[in-house]
Amino acid sequence: MWITTADQMRLIDRIAMEQYSIPGVVLMENAGRKVAEEVSRLPGEEVTRVVLFAGKGNNGGDVMVAARHLYNRGMEARVFLLAEENAVEGDARTNMVIARKMGIPVYSLRNTGDLDKVREMLCWSHAVVDGIFGTGLKGDVRGIALEVIDMINSSDRPVVAVDIPSGVNGDTGQICGKCVKAVLTVTFGYPKAGLLQYPGAAYAGRVVVEDISIPREAADMAGLNMQLITDGLVRDIIPDRYPDTHKGTYGRALIIGGSEGMTGAVVLASTGCLYSGAGLIKAVVPAALHPVLENKLTEVMTVPLGKRDSVKLDNHSLDQLKHLAEMADGIALGPGMGVDDDRMQVVEYMINSSRVPLVLDADALNCLALNVHILDNTGAPVIITPHPGEMARLMGCSTSEIQNDRIDAARSFSDRWGVITVLKGANSVIADPAGNIYINTTGNPGMASGGMGDLLTGVITSFVCQGMKPVEAACAGVYIHGLAGDLMAEEKGQHGLAAAEAGMYIPGAIKKTKEGRG
Repeated sequence: MWITTADQMRLIDRIAMEQYSIPGVVLMENAGRKVAEEVSRLPGEEVTRVVLFAGKGNNGGDVMVAARHLYNRGMEARVFLLAEENAVEGDARTNMVIARKMGIPVYSLRNTGDLDKVREMLCWSHAVVDGIFGTGLKGDVRGIALEVIDMINSSDRPVVAVDIPSGVNGDTGQICGKCVKAVLTVTFGYPKAGLLQYPGAAYAGRVVVEDISIPREAADMAGLNMQLITDGLVRDIIPDRYPDTHKGTYGRALIIGGSEGMTGAVVLASTGCLYSGAGLIKAVVPAALHPVLENKLTEVMTVPLGKRDSVKLDNHSLDQLKHLAEMADGIALGPGMGVDDDRMQVVEYMINSSRVPLVLDADALNCLALNVHILDNTGAPVIITPHPGEMARLMGCSTSEIQNDRIDAARSFSDRWGVITVLKGANSVIADPAGNIYINTTGNPGMASGGMGDLLTGVITSFVCQGMKPVEAACAGVYIHGLAGDLMAEEKGQHGLAAAEAGMYIPGAIKKTKEGRG
């Protein structure tokens, strides 16, 4: 499913109107009718009284249409317009006039003295429709709109947002000072990027994407390059399995990492790789730590690296790493590895010499942050899997700057360095060097525990080894990893979820997705 920015959606609307001769008033009619249908389906007590808030733009016009359809369904509707009536133009004005002629009250809020009526109507209502601002909001919410939003949020009434909750940035999901908190957002044509990024996603409630008769070819004409990762997308990516195959068919994975006290990271990455279907896996750790892996891993082959007393990776093992890498179809580097000059050299060597896809995580990223120009000489596709703090170190900025626009951060890094970026966190963002963006929505807060990122590294590496293109492996990896966590949470709740146990839910997540039940 395509995802749009505010500008892209405006372009799509224009294409629909200008190249397909669909009148804007038709699009508005369809949008408002869909909002009314969703309001009528709200759970709980029967909704018969609805207060609607409209701005002067097209969102406000959608609200006027919704009020009319609610009225025709036998409900009582009251509209508050946060603008002067003469400021409402075009199709929005047409629908405001129709609503008034049908006897639907439309109150124009001009100053704070009019807020007593708002308070009275909110107490009277069963539900609220928010159409104050759309995706084109610039700057922070101010003035009477700020007070109205406070009143809506304090009303304890279910709120249905039109296209996007008022006050949420349509591109980044950031809050423009203050925003409406909705239980349901009815968005049109395609989901907006701001609905899928936090904190905006937390204020959108359940998001319903409604068809308002925009021609599907308009998306191609608008050059959309953001997609939602869905079960259908992943189902087509993960290859089927056939009887006449063997372990070599499903790839040879190499997991490199570990340091004193951090062998568990390699174990978890190996576990993720195993449970997601890689045929043969070798886990490589410093030689002194090798007995730990021998005790913890059964199906995974383990390899000691360096001198017998070595507790860290160092540049004396590069020839051994070269030999191991030559036999691999995909490599993961970094889990539990540690950071120093020796390990910096290992990271640089692997980035420059690897001829198969390389997944960099954890301390490989922390080493890379000390000299990101290592990426100027990549030998094969590179996938990086940073959390926001690691991303900030790679880009030389603060974590808050990354979180303020996660999509732009991932896209700009991939564009500059030619890598695939998996920016982890709630609704992970995947970017490729061509500028394409993929957003994942599987996963839950119970997965905010140590080792989950190592598990993900193993899943992505496994999918690379099974022949998926690197960006496909990244998309499928984050989706399946998140879904495994969701299946685990369904059974156990979200408290105390452990990465090692989450790995055991990966086969079920793949099965569910392949069967179309993801």
